[in-house]
Amino acid sequence: MGNKIKIGICGYGNLGRGVESEITKRPDMTLSAIFTRRKPATALRIKSDAPAVHIDSVLEWKDKIDVMILCGGSANDLPVQGPMLAGHFNTIDSYDTHAKIPDYFKEVDAAAERGGNISVISVGWDPGIFSIMRLYAGSLLPDGTTYTFWGKGVSQGHSDAIRGIQGVEGAIQYTIPENAAIERVRSGGNPKLTEREKHRRACYVAVNKGADTERIEKEIKEMPDYFAGYDTDVHFVSQDELTANHSKLMHGGNVIHMGATGAANKHIIEFSLTLDSNPEFTASVLLT
Repeated sequence: MGNKIKIGICGYGNLGRGVESEITKRPDMTLSAIFTRRKPATALRIKSDAPAVHIDSVLEWKDKIDVMILCGGSANDLPVQGPMLAGHFNTIDSYDTHAKIPDYFKEVDAAAERGGNISVISVGWDPGIFSIMRLYAGSLLPDGTTYTFWGKGVSQGHSDAIRGIQGVEGAIQYTIPENAAIERVRSGGNPKLTEREKHRRACYVAVNKGADTERIEKEIKEMPDYFAGYDTDVHFVSQDELTANHSKLMHGGNVIHMGATGAANKHIIEFSLTLDSNPEFTASVLLT
């Protein structure tokens, strides 16, 4: 094959490792470097021989990377890294704080335009594939209502947001759909559902010794854009229990569109995903 697309990975958490693994299956791509905030020597790589580079040196690679895949968290990393890197590289990311996507788009778009680069944001399965399915369904049956249910599964963005709270050592958040709400939709009743009625959230949190668990629980439950407005259960566990029982990053969900044609004919369009590994599937979407 001719010239391959030179890929950089910025961020070496679950998503970054997923991209590194999946890139070996793309014969038209090659991994040039992994950029991390950790000491590069500790950024253990799965399959590649690409160098691990501290993120402070990222601009030294400006002419060596065709596309930079941004794998940081949406809560704290991407709002800073997205606009900064879009000014110097072609970028793609999976920013998933739905309510703030328009503002994030404006910042990244302005930076990419200044730098003469192309940046694609919010690529994944939701936002991403599910967004496309909602668009298709609503276009085919404009007289209708679209519902989205997520889970049961691990939300990387919500888990990352909890880990950003002072005193938290590790955390996993499960989004759990309310089966009763799903059945109300599938029955054709076209119900009006609040987010609280559609999902609940379960958080498993390991904290540092001496941390104020009451404060941490309050911060989680009142966190805007993530937990405020949902029924949220917070369970404090040891780091060993978190590692042993909450390491599999499965996820999935359903897009259900209820629509009507003619005077009384009703139709249901449904799309679903069941994922053993949220980060590996999201990595595949980013690379595609």
